[in-house]
Amino acid sequence: MSVDMKHKRTSPKHEKEHPKIRTVILHNVLITLLIMGVSTIMAQAFFHYSRNSTSVAIIYVLAVMLVARYTTGYIIGIIAAVFGVFFVNYVFTFPYMNFNFSIDGYPVTFLGMLLVSSITSTTTTRFKKQSQLLNEREKLLVEAEKETMRANLLRAVSHDLRTPLTSIIGLADTALNDSPEMTEEKRRELLEGIREDANWLLNMVENLLSITRIQSNGSDTQPHVKKVPEPLEEVVSEAIQRYHKRYPDSELKVKIPEDFLMVPMDPTLIEQVIMNLLENAWVHAGTRGPIELDIKEEEKNVVFYVRDHGVGIEPERIAQIFDGCAGAIDHESRKGMGIGLSICKSIVMAHQGDVYARNYEDGAEFSFSLPMDEEELTEEEKL
Repeated sequence: MSVDMKHKRTSPKHEKEHPKIRTVILHNVLITLLIMGVSTIMAQAFFHYSRNSTSVAIIYVLAVMLVARYTTGYIIGIIAAVFGVFFVNYVFTFPYMNFNFSIDGYPVTFLGMLLVSSITSTTTTRFKKQSQLLNEREKLLVEAEKETMRANLLRAVSHDLRTPLTSIIGLADTALNDSPEMTEEKRRELLEGIREDANWLLNMVENLLSITRIQSNGSDTQPHVKKVPEPLEEVVSEAIQRYHKRYPDSELKVKIPEDFLMVPMDPTLIEQVIMNLLENAWVHAGTRGPIELDIKEEEKNVVFYVRDHGVGIEPERIAQIFDGCAGAIDHESRKGMGIGLSICKSIVMAHQGDVYARNYEDGAEFSFSLPMDEEELTEEEKL
């Protein structure tokens, strides 16, 4: 009874494996027949005009190499090598349509051909397996990097959510207090603080949704977004309107290229990047000076520069400021800047761009680039 149950449990697995094995065998056989068939036609043509069996042998050595390259395992390549040796002897050496290994020089020639074909087959197969191992190792490294980034994001999220939520609860409790000393002006100040923290949380949710958008459009190994050509001026204008709506007191100076540019991008995500960098400059500059948004076309890229006239970035933070780690969090502020910058990096990297941070004269400068790939632009326009 238990044996039957075990057989029932394992049989579905075997049923799934058998079709896969049959598919691999069928693929190997079809590829081998195709390559050897084409090689035979070429050998017939060469032999018809030159009557030189050496050229024919070289054709079959190349055929064996191709069989080893496009099939799985060693056996098919070795079988193809043996077939090539005997086929050349049978069809292309005198006496034709007969096997004859006794003629002077033939045994050595055919033994050499067999060795060369077999070594070529096994070497090609070995290189192919090594290439597969390297690809798997690269995938593991990418996965490890993604896990590290995910852990950094979770640390930043925990900090950035806890602080404003605690503040909202405290401000709401104070505002609800019926103390006679509570003036209307003080109550309004508390409500403005609640609104400010609520807006910060709203921006946090928008950032998290941006990450979800990248993951839903991406592959397992490389973050990816669907890019379409978008008017640069319209995307920047939307981001600026969102920023002014949230921070009406901020002074923003914008420079944009005069040429009409269509940039391959996901407009929603790039608006979020611009919004994050402008907000970061406003919140963490330490001053209320003007913020500059300067956009330039440099070679085959469009580069966005966001500069403030504040206290700058501490040198030890610059290297990890986009990683969402604890070192990139401003503990002097009620809100961290880790997750916003980390998401900026994720979005820009998914666009195959670069992102940078540095101290600039009397403040900090954050910049990111988007590639203006003409081939990619043409393909998207066709779609």
